[in-house]
Amino acid sequence: MVQFEVPAIVPADPQANVTDLLVERVKATPGLALFAVPEGDGWRDITAADFHAQVVALAKGFAAAGLEPGDKVGFIARTTYEWTLVDFALFFAGAVMVPIYETSSPAQVAWNLADSGAVACIVESAEHSARLDEVRSDLPLIRSVWAMHNGDLDTLSAQGAGVTDAEIERRRNIANGADIATLIYTSGSTGRPKGCVLTHSNFVELTRNSGKALSEVVEVPGASTLLFITTAHIFARFISILNVVGGVKTGHQPDTKNLLPALASFKPTYLLAVPRVFEKVYNSAEQKAEAGGKGKIFRSAAQTAIEHSKLLQDGKKIPFLMKIKFALFDRLVYSKLRAAMGGRVEFAVSGSAPLGSRLGHFFHSLGITILEGYGLTETTAPATVNLAKKSKIGTVGPVLPGVGMRLADDGEIQVRGINVFREYWRNPEATAAAFDGDWFKTGDIGTFDEEGFLTITGRKKEIIVTAGGKNVAPAALEDPIRANPIVGQVVVVGDQKPFISALITLDPEMLPTWLGNNGLAADMPLADCAKNDAVRAEVQRAIDNANKSVSRAESIRKFVILADEWTEASGHLTPKMSIKRNVIMDDYAIAVEELYSVPVSTTNVSLS
Repeated sequence: MVQFEVPAIVPADPQANVTDLLVERVKATPGLALFAVPEGDGWRDITAADFHAQVVALAKGFAAAGLEPGDKVGFIARTTYEWTLVDFALFFAGAVMVPIYETSSPAQVAWNLADSGAVACIVESAEHSARLDEVRSDLPLIRSVWAMHNGDLDTLSAQGAGVTDAEIERRRNIANGADIATLIYTSGSTGRPKGCVLTHSNFVELTRNSGKALSEVVEVPGASTLLFITTAHIFARFISILNVVGGVKTGHQPDTKNLLPALASFKPTYLLAVPRVFEKVYNSAEQKAEAGGKGKIFRSAAQTAIEHSKLLQDGKKIPFLMKIKFALFDRLVYSKLRAAMGGRVEFAVSGSAPLGSRLGHFFHSLGITILEGYGLTETTAPATVNLAKKSKIGTVGPVLPGVGMRLADDGEIQVRGINVFREYWRNPEATAAAFDGDWFKTGDIGTFDEEGFLTITGRKKEIIVTAGGKNVAPAALEDPIRANPIVGQVVVVGDQKPFISALITLDPEMLPTWLGNNGLAADMPLADCAKNDAVRAEVQRAIDNANKSVSRAESIRKFVILADEWTEASGHLTPKMSIKRNVIMDDYAIAVEELYSVPVSTTNVSLS
């Protein structure tokens, strides 16, 4: 059995909880700008000491309002400064946050609040209030609702003026490392969400050790990041707390449509993103160049960047002519992309889905090292991550300090260590099924190289077995196809079928530019696009490219372009934009059957 285990760098402190991380930061650097909030065309800094004062004031408000240590509190909000303020205020009040995705339906809101036993809920907007109101009658335990859009956070802080500092100090010190810090519900990609009990030690030990492992990213003077992915997800939540440990200045931008202007003004040194963001940056730049008659230049620049990065990674000498081409493209292309992201980004942490080596090498040549990592809610986010001085593009890196990882006989990744959750909330059966002793069974399949770098090959439950007995990992085909600018989502099918096929959706955000660049009406309806010969040919090119990396038995032989868009609202994507494969297979069962029964000549179905 392949196994890698790295000892913790920082000695464990079983008595410490998350509040200690902020207290230590304030003692060390009270005047350090720990956050920045939008103000006019710029940003206003908030020091560690000021943030701590606001946290304590709000914690006093929660105490005055009747919250008791251990109480569960639901929270529905976008990624803003107030999200982290509420997070730490609840920690200081001794309460337990139950984060809820801002896009969750009323039924999902009801499940998370009811299953957790929450006694209160905080909502950001009138829309969130309306969703909660729809199910309020089903939530008899909820006795308080605070609405941020009505100024309730300021009201709470004012009402807590009579609560003493000693009371908050007492409350914040009640929990030790083994106690529950937060209850995060899984995204539900494989069924009803389960509540993951993450402890204070999960956050304390993992952030302290990760801070040292990623010291070149988060422990350097002037480090800063702009968060824009949802803080309700463990990935951004972990980074928020890690930034407090490292003293990183954090800004927030909840509206990704305003991301580029925010990056230009905030000028972060590192980013946190999912692969779809990097794909969008690349595809948008390519289509913009195409529209300006410079598509050929961009594609040549991209190819040069990828080849340049590969040579660097392999430790090979850069040929003289490539140096000249690289310098030219740096002036014409790369520098403009760097400037668009603020001009100071050196690192980007990527997770939640595979990035692909092509994009990794492209951004590396831009001067941006993408540190791809791997983890789940159950592992408090990262279990492995590429490091500034120990990185391999195309892998998700080595295991972090304090973490152990092994591969079972069938290739399943199993994890133990400081980051592994305690249990599934009120679900002992699911908890027992998820562990082999102290090893958490992730359900993911992977391989290690001789240096301990992990590569993810797919989900154990998603492996397709064709009628001919061939095992196929869908992700190996889906990820490169999804990288195409006009492709929205992909689901590879073919379990117990004679060959592999694919369901394809189009990206309505990228389509208008691509259509215009290809001499077609930019406002062509999605249904017409799905049947258009030029669109089909572009999708076919993407599929042909993906097929090059697999055997013929594993290759996609047919595909159908759907006239639908898969979104979180449609029920086909999770909040972190992962596909709900089981839901899609149920909803599109007829489309799948037609792939194996309709003649090849049928409109919108192609045989490669």
